[in-house]
Parts: sequence; C-alpha cells; structure tokens
Amino acid sequence: MANETGAKTALVVGGSRSLGLRITEELLGRGWDVIATVRSAGSEGLELLRETYPSGGLTVETLDMTEPSQIDALKERLDGTSLDLLFVNAGITNADEPVGAVSTDDFVKVMVTNALSPMRVIETLGSLVTPAGTIGVMSSRQGSVSFNTVGGHEVYRASKSALNQLVRSYAARTSADSRTLLLVHPGWVQTELGGTDARLTVEESARGVADVLEDHGGDGGLQFIDYQGHIVPW
Repeated sequence: MANETGAKTALVVGGSRSLGLRITEELLGRGWDVIATVRSAGSEGLELLRETYPSGGLTVETLDMTEPSQIDALKERLDGTSLDLLFVNAGITNADEPVGAVSTDDFVKVMVTNALSPMRVIETLGSLVTPAGTIGVMSSRQGSVSFNTVGGHEVYRASKSALNQLVRSYAARTSADSRTLLLVHPGWVQTELGGTDARLTVEESARGVADVLEDHGGDGGLQFIDYQGHIVPW
C-alpha cells in the first residue's frame, strides 16, 4: 500500500552499512520511502543518503535487535505505520574454525544475532506489514544443508540453517497469512564476510536483492531464493 506521497514504505533492519546501506540506497533510488535502522546513534552513510534524498524519503531509527526491549520500543514508535516491506539484513560472523574450538559465548552470540533476533523482529514488527506486503530476511547459501559439501564457517552456517528453519516454522504456523516471506541469498559479495575475492560488488548484490524483493512481492508463501531469483535448495 503506497503512502500519501504515492511511495511504498520499507523498513530495513541493519540498513546503515555495507550491503544493508546499499539496499537502502537502491530502494530510495527506486522511489521507496525507507526506514533504516542503525545499532547506535549516527551513521555517516545514512547521513550522506539523507543529503542525496532530501525530500524526506529516508528515516533513521536506532535499533539493536538483540535487545527485545528495543524492538518493542521501535514498534511503539512506528505505531500506525504501514509497511510494504520489512527486510531484516543485520547479522554477524565469527572466526572460521571447527565448532569444537568455538567458545560458548561466541556460539551463543552468533546464534542469537543471526537466528533468534531476526525472528523476534518478525514476530514483533510483522503486523505492521500490509496483507499484500513482504517480509524478507537476509539468509545465505551457506545455510543450505544440501549445498554444504566443503564445510568451513561452521557456526555461521549453522546460524543461517537455524534461521531458515525458524522462518519455515513461522510460515507453517501462519499459513493463512497472505504476506510473502522471502529468505534471500545475496550471492558471494565483497563484504567483510565475503572477502575481496568475491564475485559480486556490494552494489551489484544490492541491486539484485532489491530486484528480488520487488519482483516477488505479492507472491505469497515462503521462498528461499538468491539475488537473481533462483531457488536455493534447503
């Protein structure tokens, strides 16, 4: 549902840096109004976007999604807002080491950030999304059990697999809901996680992710797809 200006509205959780920032920029460039969250006050990237799009299309909110009280507070601040898209991008990784070498604290931190917290965002803020809207989450091909033939990044992989399973459970539990659910693999991207040898620039991936979010809005049901719209095996 477009707002009074005729623009659709997206909430991008984790929209202040790297791929999240470029997705925010891509949506703004396509005429969306975007609410982008940052973990702590201040984001040079978002301030530059605010200067580029001075018409008020960008709103910045502070949110640490690992703190349930902050999610609740954001819900209160957004009371009355209708979202056409809720996209949860935030996530972390850890050192590439066998799971037996990972400390309990590191394991819990990755799982809480990558799997539990996005679901808390969806459970709390999903009701703001219009019946024809889309709830998207940044997943990864590394969360695919079928594709795991080389190992590595074990805890990160496990966190994305857990995220996929939780979203699938959510979809089953809310099967009568008309909203579209998308788990999106952004490709191998030149980010902190992907490294400099990755095939895609941040801009190329963001463009593809935005295409997928727009093209599959209104599909209904749940899909696990990549930045080119190809199905990713579970």
